[in-house]
Amino acid sequence: MGKINPPEKVKLIAGLISQDEALFDQIGALLEKKLKNKVDFNSPIMDFDYTDYYDKEMGGRLKRKFISFKKLVRLEGIAKVKLLTNEIEKRFLKDGKRTINIDPGYIDMAKLVLLSTKDYSHRIYIGQGIFAEVTLHYKDKRFNFWPWTYPDYRSEEYINVFGKIRDIYRS
Repeated sequence: MGKINPPEKVKLIAGLISQDEALFDQIGALLEKKLKNKVDFNSPIMDFDYTDYYDKEMGGRLKRKFISFKKLVRLEGIAKVKLLTNEIEKRFLKDGKRTINIDPGYIDMAKLVLLSTKDYSHRIYIGQGIFAEVTLHYKDKRFNFWPWTYPDYRSEEYINVFGKIRDIYRS
């Protein structure tokens, strides 16, 4: 019989997608307030041109930014973070369409996990209508992707960002 140990605390992250770059700071500040957790990392703003999935709803020429949060969090109840980001997205609807997409998740020493409302074969239900997906795994001193990893999360640009966040987590 294995000994039951609580998991290590993790580093909360959020990926933001919008046409309006000004929303990135506004959403970051709102998340800081709601999560009671300061942003400790801001990625550069990057073009989001890996897919046109969001174009119909949010328009073209989308931008992406990642943020991470200073205080490490427990995994118990992490589904609440996705519920919160969904509520924030709703607050910023314009004519019934999203102006911001917020993809929360976390990084630990071994992986990057994204939270989703959508089930799929590689996602695990964690409660409250939320699923978790190991999107990247850490091996050979870098993050590596899986067959199901989204194309943008496979990019060197993103992998470098997540490596920096992991370095902050490690320290």
